This record gives sequence, C-alpha cells and structure tokens, in this order.
Amino acid sequence: MSLSDPVILTNSISGAVANREQCPGIPYTPEEYAAEAHRAVDAGAAMIHIHARTPDGVPSYEVEDFRAITEAIRGAVDDVIVNYSTGALGVPIEKRIAYLRELRPDVAALNMGSMNYAKYSRRRKDFVFQAVFENSFETITTFVETMNELGIRPEHECFDSGHLANLDPLIDMGLLSEPLQVSCVMGVTGGIRATARNLAHMASEVPGGPDGPHNWGLIGVSRDQWALISAALALGGNVRVGLEDNFYLPNGEMARSNGDLVAQALVMTEAAGRRVASVAEARELLGTPRRDRLA
Repeated sequence: MSLSDPVILTNSISGAVANREQCPGIPYTPEEYAAEAHRAVDAGAAMIHIHARTPDGVPSYEVEDFRAITEAIRGAVDDVIVNYSTGALGVPIEKRIAYLRELRPDVAALNMGSMNYAKYSRRRKDFVFQAVFENSFETITTFVETMNELGIRPEHECFDSGHLANLDPLIDMGLLSEPLQVSCVMGVTGGIRATARNLAHMASEVPGGPDGPHNWGLIGVSRDQWALISAALALGGNVRVGLEDNFYLPNGEMARSNGDLVAQALVMTEAAGRRVASVAEARELLGTPRRDRLA
C-alpha cells in the first residue's frame, strides 16, 4: 500500500467487553446496531466489525443474534462490508464456525497467534482481567479452511510481529489468496506496545512489505489510538475506529456514537493528504463482492 491508495475505514461497532455504564453509546439491540452502523457509514466507514450481543447487552455467539444484528444493519444502509469477530475465550470453535457457515459474512476476523491477553490497571497495581487467548495453528487452519469453503475473506489480526510470521506457512500451503487483509493490533496488554516505531516495524513485516500487494491497517486500542492512526495514515495503511477500541475523541471528550469516531478518522485521513475509500472501492481492494442477502 502507498499514500496514494484510498483508506479503508472500519468501524468496530460494539466489542464484547465494555458496557453502557462505561460508555452510553454502545449498542445492544439490533435496532441500535443499525442506527450506529448508519451513523458510521454516513461518516465514511466502509466495513463494520461485529461482535454480537443479546438485546440486554450480553455477549453472544448464537446464530440468531448475529442474524438479527446483520439483517438490521443491512436494512439501514445501502451497502457496507460485514465483518464478524471469531475470537473468544472458552467458546468452542464449532460454535464460532456455526454462525460463519449459516450467515456467510463478507469478512471474518482471524486471530493469528496464541498470547497472554489482559487489561492492567496502573491505579490498582493489578490486572483487571487476564487470560490465555488460544489461537493454535490447528485453530487457525480450521478457520482458514472453513472461510475458504464459504467464500469469506479472512482479516488476519496480528497482536505482535510474530503473528505476522504465522502467515508464512499458510501462504506456503496455498491456504491464502491475494490480496491478504492484515490488521496490526496494538495496545493490548500481552501484545506489542502501542508506538509508531512498532507500527512501522509491523508494517514492514507484512508479506511483501508495506507497499506490497496486500491490504494492511491499524487497530489501535485505548486513547493511544489517535497517535497511531496518524502514523498508519503516513505509512499508507488503513485504519479502524469504534467503541470496541476506544471511547474518547482526541480532545478527551467521550464519543456520543461510533459516527463521532469515524468522522474524526475522516478528518485525519484528509489532513494526511489521503481520501477515504467508498464501500465499492473497499470491496474491490479486499476482494469481497456484494452479497444481496444472507445465505
């Protein structure tokens, strides 16, 4: 990718951890997801990353919750690339594959390595939570083979530079086709530190390099996100924003909606001398033809 390439803006609409006590804008019901997606697409988002919830806000891995949310979003916007999360702690892989097989989103996230995954509080001098996030090569290849069978494009979420190297055997086995979609996830305790220097390193480790044939981008977690977005835009990458990753605008105000965050990313994109990709352009770049209905 280069500075002349359009920027694919992704909106991580809700996540699975935070709740409305922390941020009132987080959607719970399908109708709320749809309203947030409409705001995000109007502001410039081409892709919506979905963690499902029940209408009372509890994280869900049930087909019917993913279906209701996706149908509501597709009913609210003319077109958007639908991207499902597949990451989870303690949820069997068969359950996570079930909603992919039933609903066939355009894209599905694929976590590219096992890791410690935690949130640490400097105030408490302790971990808020900690877990081992299992993503073995067996798990990864099972997801890749399923996505290939279903015509779903994987989004390779890499939380450290070693996760980028995990792409190499999949490429060598012929399990992946160009163009790859690689996301550099930064700011999670247990993963790589959230610095511009580290982002430049990760971009250089994308197969073919940052100016190669593949799509790469930034997922910045926490308020460090905005500085990292500036770096990603300067390096030629795509960017993701949303209430899953960060509640706050650069001035410290809490975002009222996902639309506020996407609008800020649009301003930064244009200030960097780049432009935001339309949904149609993003589909062409990612190799995700429009689906007229759920499978």
